[in-house]
Amino acid sequence: MDSAELRALQQPLKDAYREDPEKAVVTLRARGQLDEAVSCSVETGRALAVAGLHPATGGDGTLLCSGDMLLQALVACAGVTLRAVATSLGIGVAGGAVSAEGDLDFRGTLAVSKDAPVGFRSIRLAFDLDTDASAEQVETLIKLTERYCVVYQTLSRPAEMAISVRRPDSDRPPPATLDVLTAREREVLTLVARGWSNAEIAERLYLSPATAKTHVGRLLTKLQARDRTQLVVIAYETGLVTPSGP
Repeated sequence: MDSAELRALQQPLKDAYREDPEKAVVTLRARGQLDEAVSCSVETGRALAVAGLHPATGGDGTLLCSGDMLLQALVACAGVTLRAVATSLGIGVAGGAVSAEGDLDFRGTLAVSKDAPVGFRSIRLAFDLDTDASAEQVETLIKLTERYCVVYQTLSRPAEMAISVRRPDSDRPPPATLDVLTAREREVLTLVARGWSNAEIAERLYLSPATAKTHVGRLLTKLQARDRTQLVVIAYETGLVTPSGP
């Protein structure tokens, strides 16, 4: 699909949303079944998850919408968390279902209206439980599920996010900041920049060789460096070490 084909698909939708904003509001849904084990089976519709445009943005409906996948992740996490909490507290849950639905105003992602949010404006999570537990036990079960469900907590208290880009034709590492490093990791980076091997770093800092290797691996990940050479470049560019340094 080229840009002209995409515009041809989306322009009628944009025009319709401008004329009638309610047409842009679509409710997506996800559902899962609580398994006997500490697990939750989520209906994805296909084994290999291939995401594409939602029909409300010009898709043909044959591919998963990332919004659906987000709700499915919430259903899966909430279902597994509830099962784990129930097991831990000894609350019997014979089965049940977890469902999530969220409202999206597609005028936002299609840049039809600046007033429309890009993303879900509301999400609702529901449990249908087969249990003989008391009302108080169920209330505790849901409260703890909410507290310990990673996806629920991430959505309700958004995490700090960052975006970076790497180009395959570039040998230089992306701009780096050392603020993400611990004091020990800065020490390791300094020694890497001086050309020390993992074994030498381990001996100098009284670490095991495996621990030194782990620190170097974390440096590569945190600083988005491809190899030790890029770590050296970062150490010099950020001023951690200088050519005249000790």
